Amino acid sequence: MTAKMVLREVFHLHKCVDGYFHTNGLENFWSLFKRALKGTYVSVEPFHLQAYADEQCFRYNERFGDDLDRFVLAVSQIAGRRITFKELTGKELSASQA
Repeated sequence: MTAKMVLREVFHLHKCVDGYFHTNGLENFWSLFKRALKGTYVSVEPFHLQAYADEQCFRYNERFGDDLDRFVLAVSQIAGRRITFKELTGKELSASQA
């Protein structure tokens, strides 16, 4: 955590905002995440849930940049990486599929 980051509690049962501190950002993130799971991805296996959550975190954290900035950042993080079928699906590739 950086020196500028301050954690405070907001008791959501009584109020949503306590001065500068609020729960709206978190509620917004979960709303977008649930909408993506129900509308875009539809059928999500538990094995892949972390990858979908990571993608939505990236989208949410980069929401103020433009499309080019997000694209360049995403490509810079995948360059030189490789994922195997087993890592992607959690299954071995059978001899007939190879």
